[in-house]
Amino acid sequence: MKVLVIQTAFIGDVVLATPLLEQLHRYYPEAQLDILLRKGNEGLFKGHPFLHQTLIWDKKQGKYQNLFRLIRVLRQSRYDLVINCQRFGASGLLTALSGARQTIGFDKNPLSRLFSKRVPHKIGELHEVQRNLSLLESLGPLTETRPRLYPTAQDEAKAALFQSGHTYICIAPTSVWFTKQWPAEKWTALIRRLPAGVRVLLLGGPADAQACTDIAAASSHPDVHNLCGQLSLLESVALMRGAAMNYVNDSAPMHFASSVNAPVCAVYCSTTPAFGFGPLSDQRYVIETREPLECRPCGLHGYKTCPKGHFACAMAIDPSILPIPEAK
Repeated sequence: MKVLVIQTAFIGDVVLATPLLEQLHRYYPEAQLDILLRKGNEGLFKGHPFLHQTLIWDKKQGKYQNLFRLIRVLRQSRYDLVINCQRFGASGLLTALSGARQTIGFDKNPLSRLFSKRVPHKIGELHEVQRNLSLLESLGPLTETRPRLYPTAQDEAKAALFQSGHTYICIAPTSVWFTKQWPAEKWTALIRRLPAGVRVLLLGGPADAQACTDIAAASSHPDVHNLCGQLSLLESVALMRGAAMNYVNDSAPMHFASSVNAPVCAVYCSTTPAFGFGPLSDQRYVIETREPLECRPCGLHGYKTCPKGHFACAMAIDPSILPIPEAK
């Protein structure tokens, strides 16, 4: 049997689709299980124990040329089952034209009428993990689970270089969206509250390096390390697993923590966990403004600027309410 999961959205969305791989492997332990991702996210599945193949869609260069190339690849692969996690037309086209014997996707996909089975999609009633797993309800009983990633031994070894027996915390202070990002001065104030014996590791991509350099310099903490651009996705996951706490925005690093059941403190600004994208670790904290704001949430996704101009949803959060781990 050959099965394909399609999730070509952003990193966090891909992490929240990983329970599908766990469930499908339980249903069909001998099946060939593949996943289709946007280019840049394939590093999440290096060495994954269940996956046979990772297919890549390059959306930045020759987007539609690559889309139709992928359709040909899918038809040649002769999948028995295609599961589509997305609600957008391009993924619907991939699904409908895949040639698979059975196709399953959400009813909000504009091409869902061409699928074998359409599943209702409702924001606000379920966690995204549960929404994704609902795609498999017709295949058998579901085992509720959190996301799961599999850092390799090499990833763990890279993470160990920054651990060195210290009590440490990880902070991922940036986001693609301004209104999802707790301001830099707030992160600086949090770091100033941390005990001197706690190592602070700042995580992010190359584009986040300057922002983290500025936060580190302003914090005056004696043991802050800016690791932006120095770690792969799975190396970051491995590092977060051993942290005394992981401080994040409503962004992909929150789901990294959930994927290895690492302690996490998530700061929500313009969005809310009620949308279904909250942390799932056993030890988790959700931080939101205590002030009632008529404008919050202002949308499912973030914005480049605050639509009201005041960004009160972020500025009203006092760093003193965040939990602080003790140095050991």
